[in-house]
Amino acid sequence: MSFLHRILSAVRQVDILTFGFLAFLLTITVIFMKRIPNAYLIIILYIILITVLSLLIYFKSKHNNKILRITYDIVFPVITVFLIFDSLGGMIRYINPRTYDHLLIRMDYLLFGGHPTVALESFASPLFTEVLQLAYSSYYFLPVILGAVLKITGKEAAFNRSLFLVILCFYLSYAGYILVPAIGPRYTMNHLQGIELHGIFLRDFIDSALNAIEGTKRDAFPSGHTAVTLVVLYLAHRFQKSLFRVFLPVVVALLISTVYLRYHYVVDVIGGILLSVFTIWAGERYYNYFSSRSSS
Repeated sequence: MSFLHRILSAVRQVDILTFGFLAFLLTITVIFMKRIPNAYLIIILYIILITVLSLLIYFKSKHNNKILRITYDIVFPVITVFLIFDSLGGMIRYINPRTYDHLLIRMDYLLFGGHPTVALESFASPLFTEVLQLAYSSYYFLPVILGAVLKITGKEAAFNRSLFLVILCFYLSYAGYILVPAIGPRYTMNHLQGIELHGIFLRDFIDSALNAIEGTKRDAFPSGHTAVTLVVLYLAHRFQKSLFRVFLPVVVALLISTVYLRYHYVVDVIGGILLSVFTIWAGERYYNYFSSRSSS
């Protein structure tokens, strides 16, 4: 069996999704190459990710050992999501140089008659800030925990579907950052805030680390934290009820934290909720359609 034929016979829907999104980003980078300072490095990154995924599919189809499977199912998706997100910092400001914070601030003001991040100062306390910072950070772990539990419990079909929906939500949120760049209230509204937020133990360290990782990537709208986490919560409810009960209070705290900690406007959160609904609605239909075709 040829290399190409072996890949095509073993490819999953999430792999097609990743190949397609990388091709989309690669095309955009080439089109705007003259504007993007590190365009060649970004292009090389995308080509490497496409190549590595192709090799993983090929070798997994030949030697389906445990280490290769974990790399293919969990390690590579996590690394890919992070590297794509990181690459956007070197792209968005050059392909869409405007920011839309002024519109998002205006929408928040029209909805609430004020600025929610400022209003939430009345609830601020070091303990509350600490708890919400930990909840906000859970975004990086909840999808991995869900995937690991589904794997350990042998729910392979549920894992593959969950991986597809979560990755789809990540990619759609990234497309949103390109279309509607915004840096968020922690930068645009800092002059209106009456107090600085401080925690007890880990808050300041985590906040500094997130600033270093995320920086000003113009990734406020829609709220990926909201969208991805709600998709994970939906999947936990569908496939792992015991995990859903653990996740639920964490997710509620995370949604509050996005605005309280000044990472997002409320309209970002609303956008994230709508994105999660769209991801589940469209993603489930797409996945069901192609799963039925492949099994027929």
